[in-house]
Amino acid sequence: MRKLSAVALAAAAVGMTFTGVAHAETNPKCPSGVTQIGSTKYLKNGDDTVASVKQFKGCNKNWAYIYVWDSWRANHRDFYLRAAIWTRTGSEAIDYNGGDRGQQAVWSTGASTLSQCTRAVGDVLWPSGHDLHGSTDERC
Repeated sequence: MRKLSAVALAAAAVGMTFTGVAHAETNPKCPSGVTQIGSTKYLKNGDDTVASVKQFKGCNKNWAYIYVWDSWRANHRDFYLRAAIWTRTGSEAIDYNGGDRGQQAVWSTGASTLSQCTRAVGDVLWPSGHDLHGSTDERC
């Protein structure tokens, strides 16, 4: 019984280590903190989950956030990220920010759109032209 428990615990620890779960960072431009609004959008390349896109509110602004999962990034470094806030009525991003090559997480610059219907949009871009795009659900 004791041996089985040790094996089960070891297997659980290994399983947790390699899940590739995304973990959000603290928003560096909103030190008082942000709260996620809406659901998370997962960007996939085949069966691989590449990144998570989320929308947050805080500091009287909406924020888009994209995070590349550790499990995918372990084998990929040649990519760029973009994060943006779009409004229901807009034909272009209200708030946009792009990251450096291989940067794991990007926050948008913050949009003063709390009174509007918004969604966060995230992109993973490769120099080869293979891109992943996704947006969260709209929040009003």
